[in-house]
Amino acid sequence: KNKQWGKVALSAIKCHPKEAGGKMLGQYPHNIDAKGRLVFPTKLREELGDSFIVTKGLDNCLFVYSEQAWAELEKKIAALPMSKSRDLQRFFFSGAANCEVDAQGRILLPNHLREYADLKKEVYVLGVSGRAEIWNADRWREYSQGVTAEAAAEAMDELGF
Repeated sequence: KNKQWGKVALSAIKCHPKEAGGKMLGQYPHNIDAKGRLVFPTKLREELGDSFIVTKGLDNCLFVYSEQAWAELEKKIAALPMSKSRDLQRFFFSGAANCEVDAQGRILLPNHLREYADLKKEVYVLGVSGRAEIWNADRWREYSQGVTAEAAAEAMDELGF
């Protein structure tokens, strides 16, 4: 009995990630074409929808938010005092772009965002729970080599795991 219910629960997560509380996970190597178009991973599009927000992120990558997550971010930043929120507003909102997925599953990344993240041809698209990130492939490889199991263990200790 329990095994069958487990299969039902897993199929619900696979078929209906939004209703089942699914999150964005994984890393996907892709290429940007000469026009600045990027095929966005299907698994991440299932979470984000056909239209989502791309903006400057930390560590010189791009952050990708669903429209709902973007609205929540806007609300949280707006709740801060102006002295603390103005830099965040300028950083995240001034360069943000609404990207729509075309029939081939591609988005067009505006030039100013490609320049900010130094995106040339080879990139990695990451699912990092509540958002996706787009990284220059060389920068991602260098960054990810610096994240060690020991550092992760220390962070988990602080969280009580």
